[in-house]
Amino acid sequence: MDKHLNTDEQQEIYIEFKELVNMTASSLEKWLKTDESKKVGWDSGDGESVGHKSGEKIVSLLHKNKGELQQADYLHMQKVVGYIKRHSAQKPSGDVANSNWNYSLKNWGHDYSKK
Repeated sequence: MDKHLNTDEQQEIYIEFKELVNMTASSLEKWLKTDESKKVGWDSGDGESVGHKSGEKIVSLLHKNKGELQQADYLHMQKVVGYIKRHSAQKPSGDVANSNWNYSLKNWGHDYSKK
C-alpha cells in the first residue's frame, strides 16, 4: 500500500463511505453470520470470500471514530466505495431481494432495500 491520500481525498472518501455504507455495524455483523452472506462472492483463497472479509473490516471501521482512522482504513474505505458503485450499476432486472447481487452488496455494507 504505497498510495498516500491527502486530507481532501480522505474527506471525500469518508463522506462517500458514510453515504454508501448504509448498514450499522451491528446489522452488518448479524448479516455476516448468515449462510446467504457466506455463500456469495469470490473465494479469497482460504474459503472465505473477498466481500465477506471486507464486511468484517467495514464493521471495525464503523466502530472507529473519524479521528482514529489510519491511512490503511481510508484505502479500504476507498475500495468499498468503488465496489458499491460498480456493483450497484450492475443491478439485474426483476426482484433482487433474494439474489446473489443483493447479498454481495450487503457483504460490503450496502443494503439496497434501504434506498
